[in-house]
Amino acid sequence: MTEGAQHRQVETGKRYDVFHTDCPARNVVDHVTSRWGIWVLISLRSNALRFYELRESIQGVSEKMLAQTLRTLVRDGLVWREVEPTTPPQVTYGLTEFGRDIGEPLTELFDRITRRLPPYSAE
Repeated sequence: MTEGAQHRQVETGKRYDVFHTDCPARNVVDHVTSRWGIWVLISLRSNALRFYELRESIQGVSEKMLAQTLRTLVRDGLVWREVEPTTPPQVTYGLTEFGRDIGEPLTELFDRITRRLPPYSAE
């Protein structure tokens, strides 16, 4: 069972105005750029992950915050969620086409930042 909203591109000529507080696209922008939303999208860029794998890949996120962030991103249609009916259930998350489209520039931003910083040395 896979969950996630389906989003289509808006017809030509119709645009969202994310600068207005009542714009539905503004919520999606807020969710994508939230503290943990951006890390979820970057972590899922290469492949789908189970919940515990995702939690381990994002250091510092609590289980509660990860669950809330994933729930929001699934509702926004950026992430899909698949539950395997096992005991306990195995839950896997991955990027939808919309999520990949949004995550691509975020990954590029991440890559640009890490390329431009001076070499890292753990002291």
